[in-house]
Amino acid sequence: MASTNGAIGAMDPKNSGTKTLKMENTEKRDTLIEIEKRYQKKWQEARVFDANAPSTSEVPSGSMPAAELRKKHPKYFAAFAYPYMNGTLHAGHSFTISKVEFSAGFARMEGRRVLFPLGFHVTGMPIKACADKLIEDVRKFGPNFEKYEEDAGAALEAPAPTQAQTKEDITKFTSKKGKAAAKSIKMKYQFQIMLALGIPREEIHKFSDPEYWLKFFPPICKTDLNNFGARIDWRRSMLTTDANPYYDAFVRWQMNRLKELNKIQYGVRYTIYSPKDGQPCMDHDRTEGEGVAPQDYTALKLKVKEWAPKAAEKIQGKIPEGASVYFVPATLRPETMYGQTCCFVGPKINYGVFKVSEMEYYVVTKRAAWNMAFQGIFFKSDSFPRDASELPAVLELVGSDVVGTLVHAPLSIHKEGVRILPMESVLPTKGTGVVTSVPSDSPDDYATVMDLAKKAEYYGIKKEWAELEIPPIIQTPSYGNITAKYLVEKMKINSPKDAKQLAEAKDLAYKEGYYKGTMLIGDFKGEPVESAKPKVREALIKSGEAFEYAEPNGHVVSRSGDECVTAYLGQWFLNYGENDPQWRDTVMDHVKHDMETYASETQNGLEKNLDWLNRWACARTYGLGSKLPWDPKFLVESLSDSTIYHAYYTISHLLHSDIFGTRKGVLDIKSEQMIDEVWDYVFCRRELSEEVMQDCGISKADLEAMRREFEYWYPLDMNSSGKDLIPNHLTFFLYVHLALFPKEYWPRSIRANGHLLLNGDKMSKSTGNFLTLREAIEKYGADACRIALADAGDGVEDANFEETVANQIILRMYNLKEWCEEVIKDEKLRTGAADELWDQLFENEINSLVHEAKQHYSALDYKAALKSALYDLTLSRDFYREATAASAIPMHRSLIETYISIQALVLTPIAPHWADYIWTEVLHHTSTIQNALWPTVPAPNPSLTATRDYVRATSSAITSAEAAQQKRKEKGKNITFDPKKPKKLTIFYAAAYPAWQNDYIDIVRSSFDSLSLSFNEKELNTRVQAKGKAEMKRGMPFVQGLKRRLLNGEKGDVVFERKLPFGEGEVLGKMVRGLRRTTGCREVEVVKVEGEEGERVGVVVVGEGEGKERKGDRLPIVAGQATPGSPSFHFENVEG
Repeated sequence: MASTNGAIGAMDPKNSGTKTLKMENTEKRDTLIEIEKRYQKKWQEARVFDANAPSTSEVPSGSMPAAELRKKHPKYFAAFAYPYMNGTLHAGHSFTISKVEFSAGFARMEGRRVLFPLGFHVTGMPIKACADKLIEDVRKFGPNFEKYEEDAGAALEAPAPTQAQTKEDITKFTSKKGKAAAKSIKMKYQFQIMLALGIPREEIHKFSDPEYWLKFFPPICKTDLNNFGARIDWRRSMLTTDANPYYDAFVRWQMNRLKELNKIQYGVRYTIYSPKDGQPCMDHDRTEGEGVAPQDYTALKLKVKEWAPKAAEKIQGKIPEGASVYFVPATLRPETMYGQTCCFVGPKINYGVFKVSEMEYYVVTKRAAWNMAFQGIFFKSDSFPRDASELPAVLELVGSDVVGTLVHAPLSIHKEGVRILPMESVLPTKGTGVVTSVPSDSPDDYATVMDLAKKAEYYGIKKEWAELEIPPIIQTPSYGNITAKYLVEKMKINSPKDAKQLAEAKDLAYKEGYYKGTMLIGDFKGEPVESAKPKVREALIKSGEAFEYAEPNGHVVSRSGDECVTAYLGQWFLNYGENDPQWRDTVMDHVKHDMETYASETQNGLEKNLDWLNRWACARTYGLGSKLPWDPKFLVESLSDSTIYHAYYTISHLLHSDIFGTRKGVLDIKSEQMIDEVWDYVFCRRELSEEVMQDCGISKADLEAMRREFEYWYPLDMNSSGKDLIPNHLTFFLYVHLALFPKEYWPRSIRANGHLLLNGDKMSKSTGNFLTLREAIEKYGADACRIALADAGDGVEDANFEETVANQIILRMYNLKEWCEEVIKDEKLRTGAADELWDQLFENEINSLVHEAKQHYSALDYKAALKSALYDLTLSRDFYREATAASAIPMHRSLIETYISIQALVLTPIAPHWADYIWTEVLHHTSTIQNALWPTVPAPNPSLTATRDYVRATSSAITSAEAAQQKRKEKGKNITFDPKKPKKLTIFYAAAYPAWQNDYIDIVRSSFDSLSLSFNEKELNTRVQAKGKAEMKRGMPFVQGLKRRLLNGEKGDVVFERKLPFGEGEVLGKMVRGLRRTTGCREVEVVKVEGEEGERVGVVVVGEGEGKERKGDRLPIVAGQATPGSPSFHFENVEG
């Protein structure tokens, strides 16, 4: 590993994003990073994150049910989709990881045993394909690529973009494409991609061996995550594939049991296929086209009756006399074939005449013929071609050559034949390039034949060719029996070039016809279209006038750079979907009723995918993987060996102590001893027998130890993943868990997150807006990255890692650290009773925020948890610091120590390095904060909470009013006082509520349910509205205030008796000194207002003339606006 470690160190830092934030003045960051490195080392040396189930010596095997064991010793097991080892982790990976990381940190503080393991995925094509490309690069350019000459044009040539998708078949669900569909690699050669990863040029040739990838990238991943501060139990790591014989045995067991359960079957079916690789190409085998699936068509055989002159001349002598030649359009609507009036070709498209047999030939595009070559048309399944040169056309024809050719159209009422006509919008990249025309039900076809008839001379055709009778085929309730004509005329479509309107019309016609239409013609006349469609298709195929055809519904490129086709071949597949409805329905029921998904988008995505997903090819012949036990020429594909690896985590450390399984683990067990029956016992599928122990040679104690780990840690509490894995990995994860494990061990939750934007834009190496996890940590430090990730958001929508936020966090955390270090040494801090109002408010707010943060952490709402645990808590400290300073009293030592302790504890899940430093080096605790429990504090006191809110609201209103006057003055407007001159502030508070509020008190009281803390909103609103609009204007805010107090926990008798939960005059008196300082007022006076309108009297309770009354002209109008809990105030200038 020495050379690997050297390469890690040599990875080029210049490859970091060119459009990311540039750092300056890094002294504070460097200080925090030094702290982080120190604590990471401590945690690793102390093996803080190693987690074990209660041993069989602590709790003997079989002495209590597993559920009781988990209840007695609470646990939390979470994981995220293990990363693929063909590169380093990027910031997007860290976003998904952070969800597990934060939840694991909080679960530890709840007193649970926490398991967060991580393995390394290497199964499938990506590594092998890249290694093979490097072999070719080395052959061309030498071991260090010294013979390569820069060709800017070639080097930057990008592959063709993913084809825009039009949903052709409305009966099929199409998942949103994942990240792979958006990627575009802009380098021609694999060695250029390796250079972009930061691999030194002289090291790259080593990656032509796939095994080298397996040794190189996992240590980097582990280092990066340790530098991130991840709470991972690395003892449980492993590599997939037969590179680890223990994991290989686990996968073979899994496949054997699924086959025995009839969940794996063999059959002939359509699948996306790479001719170059000679095997199916599923989602994780692709560089383009993730989510693309086969699209089934009915390929019609339109036999040539009479060639157009140009075509006849070219075909002369090229095919045998009497041979049948067919134009082959592909249709999604075989039920409409009764209405064919012509057949379209693209006049500028090149077509081939391809030989099916000595006496049968098809006219299609070369692309379509290449697809057909893998569907039993030109080649048998045991002799598929590898290169398109193996499928030459007998001759090529341009579309314009065949215009006017007469063909027989199966089922058409025009038995004498229909003509081949030109259509400019035919695509050579979709279907066969030949399009049959049914103008009764296709708006595109109707618009085109109308245009052809109008401009026959321009198109070089006979007008009558485009004017054949258009028969009614389908009756619809909305559009009659000639749907296309109705929609074209209604939508005022004037030309085949009105593409947008035609696309909308096509969608309307298809939906109306399919779901609501009734057949008017043919053998299935009178039947609904939905049931007639498959029958018509079957009849056409049975008669030999059509055949099945399929092609990818988008552009797919394999990892080896091959453009994929759809093949019809025998393969092993997992029987997901409609072919095993009981299995599907069991999974659906679990998703709907027993499993937490945290977001409706995740729930809906899983349910839709379960409705849509069908059989999945689970075996390959190329790449890395475990051999299929019963058919070893196949390898288990990458999405099928990664469904239940979470169960393997529970015992991996007992089996091996390195990721390759070359060194034994805690137990002295060989990989060959892990026979299928052992896995069955470990995973609670069977009980232990003497026969099993004899066959495997493993002691009973060791078998029980393995089973204990599984039955304790399972079920998986949370599986975290990006939302792009909902259509495959996360759905397969559920299917296989429910098939293989007892219900007690089925997954408890799935959490899916959106992709991570960087500075508001998609991460992209090509634009320079990109950060690897390593670069992010080196740039900002682990805790700043973790806080920025928590701040980025928690939903399924895409989140944003904002570098300016991460940079600001460095300063915030450094300053907070410095303040904690300094204040703890401050000898001026008060001691004794902490009974000042500001002490009480601060302590109460700390308690409140501890409870708030716990609630948010429990809900996995980390952005909100961060707000409570950091931003609001530091604001509370600031308020206390300022309030005590303004009151000329020191802060209280015990409260400051409590605050610092609480601040460290509640930030531990998100920022553990900073928290542990404060915990051990500032507060001098002897053990790591990673083992500390969540702080236990009293419930917040509603009275003190109300007091705090009152103080803040009153202070804010006063300072805002003063600022507003200054703005008016600056704009030259009239002002009631000059803020810059000596001034006096008088605060008025009401001794009692106004009489008009009595009715509203009664209304709220009668509608309030104290047990459920809820209101009868209908009754309440009706009675308030009955007061009239004028009354509502002042009454509704009062009602909302009462409701707010009740919902915040104040007792009903206090609220309805119209008693404030605090002494308002006393609180205002405590505020005077601070207000004098913040407003700069020469005098601050507090006046208690008593009596009703016209008889009000003010009594000075604080200030000059204390105890004196004021009334009449000496009591300003604003005094009457005060109500209990809502004071009014008055500024005036005084003589200096």
